[in-house]
Amino acid sequence: MKVATREAYGKTLAALAKENKNIIVLDADLSGSTKTKEVKAVAPEQHYNMGIAEGNMMAVAAGLAASGNIVFASSFAMFATGRAFEQIRNSIGYPHLNVKVCASHAGLTVGEDGASHQSIEDISLMRGIPGMTVICPADAVETDKVIRAVAEIDGPCYVRLGRSAVETVYSEDMAFEVGKGNVLRQGKKVAIIACGIMVEAALQAYDELKEKGYEPTVVDMHTIKPIDKDLLVELAKSHDLFVTCEEHSVIGGLGSAVAETLSQYAPAKIKMVGVQDTFGESGTPAGLLEKYGLTSKDIVKAVIEE
Repeated sequence: MKVATREAYGKTLAALAKENKNIIVLDADLSGSTKTKEVKAVAPEQHYNMGIAEGNMMAVAAGLAASGNIVFASSFAMFATGRAFEQIRNSIGYPHLNVKVCASHAGLTVGEDGASHQSIEDISLMRGIPGMTVICPADAVETDKVIRAVAEIDGPCYVRLGRSAVETVYSEDMAFEVGKGNVLRQGKKVAIIACGIMVEAALQAYDELKEKGYEPTVVDMHTIKPIDKDLLVELAKSHDLFVTCEEHSVIGGLGSAVAETLSQYAPAKIKMVGVQDTFGESGTPAGLLEKYGLTSKDIVKAVIEE
């Protein structure tokens, strides 16, 4: 069943808001798109539309968090992380306040809205802020676990969500822990490290590669910061090649985080499947993933063409 991670975010957040009156939700006039309207429907006194003023929204979020609340602030990823970067850095990150920036419409799969709305730099921006936890869930089930987990963390978090519906990868009883990658397929020689929608593509690539005689390990590295250093170092003992997969620029995202970790603790060969230092364009989500090399076929190619 296909469900967008933003849909799961809205439903889980609404459930949490009903349970906890200290949860306050802010939105920048996009509650229908980010799905925080779900909160407004069940707890209107805990939901505030801040208008098209993302910087102000983050500053208000900081004030509310400093007053003892758990604040969720949402907009499109391009505007939440780009337009409001200064406020997130200085007003939320620096004082280490309890604000969860949950941004939807990330990556190329925004589709026809084009390059101006396709945020492929947001992970890089957010993981560069000291003390910021950065998570990119793979599907609706994992999104539910993520939102519940970050609500319990005392400090700033960035959760990356998508516009398009994605296949469900996990069963409801999945185990989730912030900072601990999930090994979905245990293989040998090649480790495919993916996050977000690329987890589904990585699993498809696994099936295609197995038919060709390969049996890679597949990891859902949902938490990009803090990244699971122990898992990466352990995999490096028995794997010759790492292939990172992300719907984000290869500069500053998951690939960079994996490369930084391995180069320090367990040097290994790495290939990066992601957006190659270019802007996106208007098109269908599927067409854009194909054009920019973010499909299972591209992962298979990266594994085979050593």
